[in-house]
Amino acid sequence: MDLDQDMMARLKPGCICQGIRLHRLIEAVDTGADSFEAVARLTGIGNGSCGGRRCRKKVEELLARRRGER
Repeated sequence: MDLDQDMMARLKPGCICQGIRLHRLIEAVDTGADSFEAVARLTGIGNGSCGGRRCRKKVEELLARRRGER
């Protein structure tokens, strides 16, 4: 991830309900989380008022992108 992408990820929401930024989700995937549940354990997402419906899609996109790189 280049500097501009990193900066944008630090500003974009990853989980609106919990106030967790996108860069935290990216870090979790980059360090080996391989499922929504694993990312949720590492970051605290999925426990908000939507029950993970909003952030699950973002995590699934990140995981799919990571799988495509391997």
